[in-house]
Amino acid sequence: MSGTSEGQAPAADPVSPAVTESHTHPPIGRSAPVPPAGVHPLSLAPAPDPQPVAYGAVFGVAPLAMAVVSREGLIATANEAMGSLLGTGADGLVGKVAADLLDLSSDARTVHAYHEMLRGRQARLRSTRRLKHPDGHSLWVRVTATPLPAAEQPVLLSVADISAHRELQARLRHVQMHDPMTRLPNRTLFFERLSAALEAEAYEESGTGRIGLCYLDLDGFKAVNDTLGHRVGDRLLTAVAERLTHCAQEAGRTRPTTPLVARLGGDEFALLVEASTGTDQLAELAESVLAALQAPFDLSGQRLSVSASIGVVERHAAGTTATGLMQAADTTLYWAKADGKARWTLFDPERNAHRMTRQALSSGLRPAIERGEFALEYQPLVGLEDGRVRGVEALVRWHHPQFGTLTPNRFIGLAEEDGSIVQLGRWVLTTACRQARRWQLERPDEPPIFVSVNVAVRQVWDSDLVADVARTLAETELAPHLLQLELTESAVMGSAGRPLQVLQALSDMGVQIAIDDFGTGYSNLAYLSRLPVSVLKLDGSFVRGFQYEGTDAHPNPADEVVVEAMIQLAHRLGLTVTAECVETSAQASRLRRIGCDTGQGWLYSRPVPPDRISALVDAEACRRN
Repeated sequence: MSGTSEGQAPAADPVSPAVTESHTHPPIGRSAPVPPAGVHPLSLAPAPDPQPVAYGAVFGVAPLAMAVVSREGLIATANEAMGSLLGTGADGLVGKVAADLLDLSSDARTVHAYHEMLRGRQARLRSTRRLKHPDGHSLWVRVTATPLPAAEQPVLLSVADISAHRELQARLRHVQMHDPMTRLPNRTLFFERLSAALEAEAYEESGTGRIGLCYLDLDGFKAVNDTLGHRVGDRLLTAVAERLTHCAQEAGRTRPTTPLVARLGGDEFALLVEASTGTDQLAELAESVLAALQAPFDLSGQRLSVSASIGVVERHAAGTTATGLMQAADTTLYWAKADGKARWTLFDPERNAHRMTRQALSSGLRPAIERGEFALEYQPLVGLEDGRVRGVEALVRWHHPQFGTLTPNRFIGLAEEDGSIVQLGRWVLTTACRQARRWQLERPDEPPIFVSVNVAVRQVWDSDLVADVARTLAETELAPHLLQLELTESAVMGSAGRPLQVLQALSDMGVQIAIDDFGTGYSNLAYLSRLPVSVLKLDGSFVRGFQYEGTDAHPNPADEVVVEAMIQLAHRLGLTVTAECVETSAQASRLRRIGCDTGQGWLYSRPVPPDRISALVDAEACRRN
């Protein structure tokens, strides 16, 4: 071995016979003489150190590829395994730059650590490299550089061929990262590619700095599994995957990159477009997917037709996260489903902001009730004959800490959806009744005014409304006839079973029942005779169509005819009528002439806090007196 260290024999020397003989055994029953320390056991002469000869032989025949490197980074000697691994022979490696042969120079951090080792400043270095063999194939190796203590040549390189291990790892990773049924990339690989694409496009290392995603699922796929079985369902998914792959390949023919098709689970698929050029590209891809899936599938004699809904998102990669992109895609897919299925829908930031606001309001309803963020305002119900305030409608307001004061149309529907309307309704009922009783006590010599409270259908079904009303009247000491409950026409008409029983029990208690927004729903006037209803509240859309005296407005004469007919029929049934949205004195005059009993609207007052109602009632009393 060239470039041997001090005190070592050349690597080519054979093993000493003396060393071989040192392994012989004495005759049985006899003990070998024990030589003095440092003396050869046979000759009783000082024994040579066997290590240089043994180590040199081991280096030469070791199956592990090894080489000794000089301080200048040149190979001083190498064994046959190293020569065979690199395809040049051991002698052909001597004098070559080790870092170039083992591709250490391509990595700045690795080559720096390697040079530090040559200078004796680092203990050990390990690195995995990919090398090109002279015959053309590639191999993966693990390079270990170890300092040689007290030696002229400072570093020993050992190189292990790990190509088989890497190949096994690659096969295992492919199995782990791909869907076994469709053989498409699975959710794990998809998110890995998505994160890498976002990082690359965010810095515009190549491409457009934008990214696009088509997120789809099949419409009615569950029915396929339920009726035809999971085996047919699996075949359908495989066939869908093939068509999606074909769509991606066709799209890639005219674009720099081919979209990545992945199965995210169940019947959900995604097409990722890196370096997208805008929404037009994504729209074109979504259209091609819908068209491809429209053709019937022939699955071993089963002929199926399916459709898909697709959520499309396209945006700048900078500032976008994988989670954020998928949330936007999932939301847009939901819109496509809600809009009728078998279509694609583009992400709309404004629509999404509305959805996010809606979600924030929905999740904050119950805590807001507990924190006391709701308040009541009241709008007068005025007698059209004498102009006296007969009652008030209680209207709830939400003083939201983020969105300001919200009217009922912003949150009542949400409260009905999640059931918090029951808790909110109890609070409104109690607060309104307590306020009506307070007004009555403040003016014992004046006719008391009643309070009208809106009731949602879910309050009838999900709570004991009769018990709630009875308890509230008892606690506030308000007379039952001073409470009016309003239900919408669609909720009352056609009522049977529990709703009808509840209405009847409330009416028997003495509570007034009113139908709100009458004329916009079923308008089944004959059915009114069988309901315990005492008041009709005409929807404001009819009043707005009245003739405006002294104005250039375009009236709808038919509205007056309809309203007059409804008022006359209601009176024959023993019902009183309240007109909503009265905004002008001309409207009020016309309603009075055709017999309407009560008016409500901005002509009299907007919804106001309780103290303003007190002032209004006091001012009216002063005028009468």
